[in-house]
Amino acid sequence: MGVSGSGKSHIGQQLAATLGATFIDGDDHHSPANVAKMASGTPLNDDDRRDWLATLATLFAEFKARGESVVIACSGLKRRYRDRLRKGDSELRILYLEGTQELLRKRLETRAGHFFKGDNMLASQLADLEPPQVDEAVTLPISLTPAVIVERFSATLAPTPRRSLG
Repeated sequence: MGVSGSGKSHIGQQLAATLGATFIDGDDHHSPANVAKMASGTPLNDDDRRDWLATLATLFAEFKARGESVVIACSGLKRRYRDRLRKGDSELRILYLEGTQELLRKRLETRAGHFFKGDNMLASQLADLEPPQVDEAVTLPISLTPAVIVERFSATLAPTPRRSLG
């Protein structure tokens, strides 16, 4: 999770490859109306995101029901959005890609072919962002290399050895 320009898709693809999981870009599941709205430079609101989050939660539930792993790149800006996603999988693990506004803006300026446009869109996402607390996500800075981010997050997914009680 993270705002636009944080590297969700790139990191998500690498993480999925490392884990042997399916990768899904949440942006591919926005309605045509949402895509048109964002392409025009108009930020989405909670109502716009409602069906989109329900779709992503359903995807999590379907993969869990099949016993398959999935990595979904999604902004997940607000805690209630992340809670909605957890309805699809209560064991959902979240990676928050945290970056400064300056670095995010630089990344967005160099990105081509994406519907997300304009400084006002980034400003809107940053205004809506409720950074996750330690109880709901692993936070890593986007200033790290993608390989290091994937390695560090993957390490948090490893099962912890059980301690014997004697």
